[in-house]
Amino acid sequence: MPFAIGGNARIRTNSPAENAYNALDTSNRNISLRQLRLSTGKRINNAADDVAGYITSRALHARNGSLKAAVNAVGDATNVSYITMDSLENINDLLQKIKEAASNAASGATGTDEKVALAKAAYRMAQQVQTVVETTVFGGRQLLDGTFSADFVIGTNASNSLITLDVDMTFENIDFNVQSNYFNVNSLLTGDFAGVTGLDLRKLNDVNNLDTGVFSHSQIASTLTSLAFAINNVNKVASYLGGIVNRLTSQEDILKNQIVNYNAAISRIEDSDVAKEQLELVKSQFLQQASLISLTQSNANPQAFLQLIQG
Repeated sequence: MPFAIGGNARIRTNSPAENAYNALDTSNRNISLRQLRLSTGKRINNAADDVAGYITSRALHARNGSLKAAVNAVGDATNVSYITMDSLENINDLLQKIKEAASNAASGATGTDEKVALAKAAYRMAQQVQTVVETTVFGGRQLLDGTFSADFVIGTNASNSLITLDVDMTFENIDFNVQSNYFNVNSLLTGDFAGVTGLDLRKLNDVNNLDTGVFSHSQIASTLTSLAFAINNVNKVASYLGGIVNRLTSQEDILKNQIVNYNAAISRIEDSDVAKEQLELVKSQFLQQASLISLTQSNANPQAFLQLIQG
């Protein structure tokens, strides 16, 4: 700290002027600091400004970046779920039309020609189911062909995983609660449509005037029962995905709130208080002017003592 030093009669060493110069230098640095903080809006522009605060704010920035990445992961999982649910809803509507055709074929008043026509119309609906399956894609991967499995890991570091979701459309996943613990809507390539063993929608195209097949009197009851099970299973899977979406929505809300809170913490530590910085700037500018005046006066003092040796 500076001290008021006497002995001003010495002209070789001008201590008051040196003190004034040092005070001026300090004021200039403080003015530069306040102007930097006001121009950047940040109280901490480098580690020297606040060592502890710098470490804390950088850690919070890293955490916030992980949370933002987690929100993106939640969004991807939600998109997959919504796309799948929409396709299952479409398949459900198609199955309802196929079942209506089968119900009409079960009527005793329906002739063979009518049964064949109903079967062919139902087969067109089955083909559309296949189209829905083939076009339900996310990230270049089929979602409904019974092979899709993905982990959506939302983590912030190596040892902390907030949530892991496994959307597995294979027989190993029993959460769907379908009849055979297996769900595959790739109907035209398998004989186990929508978890119902033996349900093969390709047989609808085999109905003809000589053999009404799945629409025959002996098989129609089994056909209707199998279609009812298939519709129920499709709805179960859609319900399962609906539960996932609800969980994802909750997780997304939590993550977004955490991001807001971390942003507030970062702002409190890192951002500058404009009103306070402005006050400090005015104070430093005043001290700068006072130091300049003091330096001028201190430099003039030796001139007075030089008069003692003039002669």
